[in-house]
Amino acid sequence: MVEIQPLKALVYNQEKVDINDVVAPPYDVITNEEQHTLYEKSPYNIVRLILSNAADRYADAKKSFENWQEEDVLVNTKKPAIFYIIQKYTTENGRHVERKGFIARNKIEDFSTKKILPHEYTMGGPKEDRLKLTRACKANFSQIFMVYSDPTMLIEKEIAPKYTSKTPFIDATDDKGVQNLVYIIDDTDDIAKIQKLLEDKTLLIADGHHRYETAMNYSKECDSEDSKYVMSYFTNSEDDNLIIFPTHRIITKFIEPYVLLESVKKYYDIQEFTFVSSNKKDVKEKFLAELEKSNKTRISMGLYMKNVNKFYLLKLKDGVLDLIEAPDVLKKLDLTVLHELIITNELGYTKEEQMSQDGIKYIKQEFEAFDMIDKGTAEASFIMAYPKMQDIKDISAAGYRMPQKSTYFYPKLLSGVAINPLQ
Repeated sequence: MVEIQPLKALVYNQEKVDINDVVAPPYDVITNEEQHTLYEKSPYNIVRLILSNAADRYADAKKSFENWQEEDVLVNTKKPAIFYIIQKYTTENGRHVERKGFIARNKIEDFSTKKILPHEYTMGGPKEDRLKLTRACKANFSQIFMVYSDPTMLIEKEIAPKYTSKTPFIDATDDKGVQNLVYIIDDTDDIAKIQKLLEDKTLLIADGHHRYETAMNYSKECDSEDSKYVMSYFTNSEDDNLIIFPTHRIITKFIEPYVLLESVKKYYDIQEFTFVSSNKKDVKEKFLAELEKSNKTRISMGLYMKNVNKFYLLKLKDGVLDLIEAPDVLKKLDLTVLHELIITNELGYTKEEQMSQDGIKYIKQEFEAFDMIDKGTAEASFIMAYPKMQDIKDISAAGYRMPQKSTYFYPKLLSGVAINPLQ
């Protein structure tokens, strides 16, 4: 059984701070420049806790955390609560999206129970960093991103409307233009309905694998009741507003374009989209549309190379999957095919080079994958189609994990909406 509990949360006192000045993206996507900008926004920005720039950043975060509570900048909610969130944004293609979910805490489960499933691999460094911060501050500052399945849409249709018709507790717009509306659910009957709904579900970790495994490790060394739980965000996979963006593969080591093309032709049928400067935008849009259409029935991806005025749509040839030594559930992933056949076999990248991004970059923004080629800072971009949620579910349920940087759940969740103390 999956156990969900409301948060005995600390929140920002909005009589003392402007919420837009104190929230921040998750620590792992904050650049040095963004860290500086967030520092400048407010002396109470959450970045000072999740990513302090002090020499001893864990001790500094602890001191700030304690001071902010003493100054009533951080205060407790009146009652244990669940935080319902609507994130509104517009995609590059002009689609208006409203992703819905809620923040609560869930009992930490070992992966062997199959109640909570990972889908990507983790690395030791980030987990050690987050564990030191958790030990120092005894709190969760950011959420794990969990996905569950509820075709009835109970929360979205029956519970949430009672709250979303009211003024939100938080209305904050991040630096990407995403509006975050937060509503507090503290009615015990509604909380009980949410708990009942999720108790027989399987949860998939969409994002925050390092933070979840950190929470597992912390719970083993700390015997408090609170440490058995971790703050998470939960969203329904049945909602069309849950969009998973791909992470594109960018080759930065020199390679002759037509040498690469000959390697690719061994495994893929190729459709060319030739352009000139005057119609490049239109041709690119057609190419991307055809990529998504093709990938629905056949493993497909795009290729764009430096000094070549063509986009290439790559469609996997019949029988090629037999060349890959991997479980069948992993073979249906476009990234498995790309990494095994092209990046490893043809281009000769070692697993270590791929892990450390030596000569290969993993880029989340589609426009950047094209711009790097146009600006001459990369040799080739493999443009990936949107991942399928069902593939992620199947791989996780079978006990496997996807290649690193396989998925990009957008938008990111703001840190600072709620803090979960672990006293």
